[in-house]
Amino acid sequence: MDGHLLLVAHGSRDPRHAATVRALTRRIRSTRPGLRVGTAFLDFDSPSVQGELTRMADGGATGVVVQPLLLSRAFHARHDLPGALRGAPAPLVVRQAPVLGPHPLLTAALERRLYEAGLGPHERATTGVVLAAAGTTDPDAAAVLAGIARSWQGTGWRAVRPAFASAGPFPATGDAVRALRAEGVRRVAVAPYVLAPGRLPDRIAAGADGAGADVLGGVLGAAPELARLVLLRYDGAAAGARALAA
Repeated sequence: MDGHLLLVAHGSRDPRHAATVRALTRRIRSTRPGLRVGTAFLDFDSPSVQGELTRMADGGATGVVVQPLLLSRAFHARHDLPGALRGAPAPLVVRQAPVLGPHPLLTAALERRLYEAGLGPHERATTGVVLAAAGTTDPDAAAVLAGIARSWQGTGWRAVRPAFASAGPFPATGDAVRALRAEGVRRVAVAPYVLAPGRLPDRIAAGADGAGADVLGGVLGAAPELARLVLLRYDGAAAGARALAA
């Protein structure tokens, strides 16, 4: 790879989504000066994946690492993105990095957002957390979220429970909050496991508010931990490409 990174987000009709993705792009550029970073979207927003790959190739790029701004290997990662990448210009060598999750830097970013929302680090042992994702019917992706909740609880939280804003095997955000209350957890925080604002994150926030959660964290957004994780994924994919070329 020749120092090109393409971030690919899902896209949304909500303009806050693209604005947040571009804020993350700016943070990554400032963290790694000299790395040429582009942004594309699978749907709703522009540029498209094919359009941005073509722009990079026209600008002289011979290779690019594509980083999905996706938290799990659900439908978009397994089907939509590979389909979009098949339209890459022929001279351009494309290497797809793994999805972002799971990774300890993501839970560190979730904790950052909870602390920014007013939760104190000393309150971990008495706080139950609802790990609220957008939702999926993919059983493997759901199992990964459950595993993240178990691992995160082991770092000292009173409890961590997965929840979904839409379809899936886990309860809705508000129901998960109420279940923790029924278990005797007095302080409940909701941690949105989503990249950027939009319809489903708004549903998470509404569920948290309706059930009386004490703390609602912000979306992951342009958290520094997320920028570090993207660069780790980029470095791994670029190193693999160099090894193959050697």
